[in-house]
Amino acid sequence: MYSVTVRDHFMIAHSLKGEHFGPAQALHGATYVVDATFRRSEVDADGIVVDIGRATEELRGVLSELNYRNLDEEPEFQGRNTTTEFLARVVFDRLVERIREGNMGEEARGVEGLRVTLGESHVAWAAYEGEI
Repeated sequence: MYSVTVRDHFMIAHSLKGEHFGPAQALHGATYVVDATFRRSEVDADGIVVDIGRATEELRGVLSELNYRNLDEEPEFQGRNTTTEFLARVVFDRLVERIREGNMGEEARGVEGLRVTLGESHVAWAAYEGEI
């Protein structure tokens, strides 16, 4: 399996509901380092998994929709705990949508799998991975 990973980051504010979240129940900020790993069995005719430049642009676009936002105030997240795991799935779904729309070029339509990892700190991260 071949893979290409691109990286970016975003910053949000949010609070988490539930006693087990302790101090994270209060409004706080988080900065996530995001790795998006695109996978496919075979490279395309040009020898690539996906155009790295386009993948970087699309990841940046997805993250710009979340960057510097208080997620507690975003209607689409009302009633949801915007945990690191949950946000990894949000980024995954939005990247898959961009692949399907052709935003990453025709070669990206050959991508078979995607893994999105959000690094919360140097010692903790979460990911969502699936087939496309």
